[in-house]
Amino acid sequence: MHDQPNNAVNYPLLARPHIQLYGTVDEVMYAGFKDQLDAAPTDGPLVVSITTLGGDPEIARAMGDSIRLLRDYTGRDTLFLGKVAVYSAGATLMSAFPVEHRFLTRGTRLMLHERQMSGSIDLSGPLTNLPVVLKAKLHEIEQSVLIQEEGFRAIVNGSKVTFETLQEKARSNWYIDAEEARELGLVLDVI
Repeated sequence: MHDQPNNAVNYPLLARPHIQLYGTVDEVMYAGFKDQLDAAPTDGPLVVSITTLGGDPEIARAMGDSIRLLRDYTGRDTLFLGKVAVYSAGATLMSAFPVEHRFLTRGTRLMLHERQMSGSIDLSGPLTNLPVVLKAKLHEIEQSVLIQEEGFRAIVNGSKVTFETLQEKARSNWYIDAEEARELGLVLDVI
């Protein structure tokens, strides 16, 4: 590993994020996110940092939508800072930020993977009801795939990574260190 310049001096705003998220992406994190967003200054760039091993992708999407809506309706810059680990649902949140507003701290790892689903289908009852049960599960899977594809496209939008590459690598959990993420254009810089 070579000596890296101190890029942090180029981005002083990142030293004190307005919203700092840590842990599992869940209802507790979402509540903390909303509280910190309400308490954040209402002008100037908004900095959101996260360290997570993952969690609920729908909660990550909801937080990301709040960020997108804030940016769309106010024109305010929003900056993402990933620290240490930005896995799974953390990367989903990252996808709500344009690549030119994404940063990682040195040594941080991203982990991108396909959405997961588990469960069983109970095929009991009248035969005429069974196709309905199977079709309902198939529709659930199809919608989950579409949501996954939307997220994958958002993550790679503006980067050097193609949607197809991400689709392929995500099947087996794609771990990307901060320097590689910068080289791939998934983030603007590493601090």
